Order: sequence, then C-alpha cells, then structure tokens
Amino acid sequence: MENKEIENRQLLNPNQQDNWPETLKNPIYTPAFLREQIGKLMRVEFLIGTNNLVDRIGVLEDVGASYILLRSFENDSLVYCDIYAIKFITISTTGIYANYLQMSKYNRNTYY
Repeated sequence: MENKEIENRQLLNPNQQDNWPETLKNPIYTPAFLREQIGKLMRVEFLIGTNNLVDRIGVLEDVGASYILLRSFENDSLVYCDIYAIKFITISTTGIYANYLQMSKYNRNTYY
C-alpha cells in the first residue's frame, strides 16, 4: 500500500468520522488511542498461543477496528497486525526516528 493511500484514509472529513464506530473515535478504546500515535516508532508485543510473546518494531502507519499497520523497521515493508493479539506496546518518545523519517520520506524508494 502506498503512503499516499494511507495518508488519504487518515485525512477523512468530519462527516465521515461521524459514521465511525465509537472504538475508533474515543481514546478510552485501544484503536482510537493508537490512532493518536500514528507516525510514531513503537515496539508491539503479541501473544501467540498461551505463553509465547513475539515482537515487531516499526512506525505505526494506520489503525482500524481490528488491526494495525506497522512500517517495518528493517526492510520498509508494511506488516498487518491483529489488534486482539497485542499485549504490550512501547511507544518511542524521543522522536529521533520520526525526524529521520520526515527527512527521508521523499527518498524512501531510493536504494543505494
């Protein structure tokens, strides 16, 4: 999915947001809280089975009612993640990586 498509989905007008479910509008719910964190670097830990934790690190690109999209830290690919398997999220507050992304977003498809 292209970045412009994601940006277009995030820039919905208020009339469209009125039709959203409460879980996407009210930050007491996980999806709405995470929508406020779009663009931030984070480590997301998922519970697989009964006692196996797996983590993914990336920049939060989009949030739906039952999923999140992370831009992978390693290879710039999008990872679709089940929101119901999330156990812990560590959100970066330094902004160092976010600043790097802002500077390099125009060169994202350039390979050296």
